[in-house]
Parts: sequence; structure tokens; C-alpha cells
Amino acid sequence: MKPAKKGAPSAGAAAGAPAQPNSLSAILSRIEQLYPTFGATGQRIASFIRQHAQEVVHMSVSDVAERVGASEGSVVGLCKAIGATGFQQLKIVLAQEIVRPVQLIHEDLEPSDNAAAVISKIFSSNVQALHETQSTLDVGQLQRAVEVMRNARRIEIYGVGSAASIAEDAHYRMLRIGLDVRAVIDPHIQVISASLCDPTVATLTISHSGSTHETVMATRLAKEAGARTICLTNFGRSPIQAFADIVLFTMARETKFRTEAMTSRLAQLAIIDVLIACLALSDYEKSAETIRRTFDVLSLKRY
Repeated sequence: MKPAKKGAPSAGAAAGAPAQPNSLSAILSRIEQLYPTFGATGQRIASFIRQHAQEVVHMSVSDVAERVGASEGSVVGLCKAIGATGFQQLKIVLAQEIVRPVQLIHEDLEPSDNAAAVISKIFSSNVQALHETQSTLDVGQLQRAVEVMRNARRIEIYGVGSAASIAEDAHYRMLRIGLDVRAVIDPHIQVISASLCDPTVATLTISHSGSTHETVMATRLAKEAGARTICLTNFGRSPIQAFADIVLFTMARETKFRTEAMTSRLAQLAIIDVLIACLALSDYEKSAETIRRTFDVLSLKRY
């Protein structure tokens, strides 16, 4: 018997699994090959992925679980059985198989597009994301978020990956209006800090997919500790919503395998803009005075 190739998944990934290629690929072929080894629930999930591959790359793990009548854990388990680390990696590999490579850069682009066309398409999609986010944003939920944050003794903001920069921007701007706030973007510190929350703390979690393991865990721990939890995430079902007291939705049309796309971050920043303005206006005199004081301090940093 030939030795397994370097970097191949272990045989324990699935009972009786055949030798695997160097990197995770050929995901639909893997599903086909291992299908008989799955239980009834696994076969339902596998059949759905095979038959609706184009849809799956745009769906959350919650969406798939609901469509097949299974738990989110079962969907993730199926992904691991075929060698993926989880649902997100399965979507990325699936997208590479069925989506044109240019769509991994921007889904509206064509290989023949010149600079003018790229400018037009990207700006148009960003403007569209802002318009759709405005129409989706629930005013009542926003007002509740403002009230919860204003009444909190301390605010914690969670974000990882591309959401970390949004969390830090929100942190900076909330400090400018006098709030006791801290951004926690290291996953290990997140879970420690979240577990030490209490009912006087409000948390704001920023996650486009709402499925990032680290931020879902931090939000769950904060809620279990008694904190009021606010989530800023894209419209649709996602695991993080089960632990959110308040949800603020963006509507960014980007596909979720393009993890570094800008449309989601622009939509998130727009909602942060609104949130900061409403927080400042809710205690106008204090906010204005704090802005004046911090402006004087920051002026020392300029020539």
C-alpha cells in the first residue's frame, strides 16, 4: 500500500474513507464517494449539497440545517466527515469548483472588464448595499440598542478578521463621546472577557456571516453571564442570533465565500455611524463636552 500523501486528511475523517488528495478539493466527488457511509441525516444533508450546490455557497449553516430538517451540528459534522474544517471551508471549496474565478474577486466582474467598468460595478454594488441596508434596518431595534448601550456601565465590542477593524473604529468613536467601552478582538481574550460580564455590561458583536465560531462563542458566554447582547450581522438566519437580545441587520449582497469584500464593511460602518450619532444625541451636552475635550487633546498630536 502506498503511503498517504503529505497533508492528506487522516483516515479518521470518515469511516472507510479512501485516500485523499493533497488539499481539500473535489468536494462533490468526495460527497458522492462517501455517501453510502453516512447515516440518514448525513445523506439528507449530502443530497441537498449535491443538488443545490449553487445555492449552498450563498447560504448560512442555519439555512442549510433548516432546509434539510437537521441541526447545525449535523451539518458541520457532515462537513468534517468529508475532510473540511467546517461549513465555511466547504463553501469556499465548493465555490472554487462551481464559481468562475473572477467572481471570487467580485461577483459582478468579467475577465474582460477594464478599469472604468471595474470602478462602475464596484461603486454601484457598494451604493446598492447602503440603500438596501437602510431599507432593512429596524428603527425599533436601533433605538433599543441605543438605550441599552447608554444605560450600560461598560460596553464591550467583539469582532475578528475583517470585523476587527470595524470593532476598533466603533471603540475609538464611542470613546470620543465619553462612553466606557473596549474593543476585544483577540479570540482568547474575548471568551475570558465575555465570561466575566454581568447585567451592567452591554456587548456589541460584529459578524457579517453570524457564523464565526469565536464571536458566536463570545456572544453566548456574555449572554449567559447576564450581559445585554447586540449583534450587527447580515440579513438572514445565522447561529449568532440565538444569543442576541437585539439584532441590527446589514444587507450586503456579497457572497459569503468572499470574506474580504468591502460591501459588508461599508454597510457595517454605516450602521455604526448611525449608532454613534444616536448615542451622542441621547446625551447631547455630555457628548458635546467630551468631543470638545478630546479634540483639544488630539490637537496636541497635530502640527
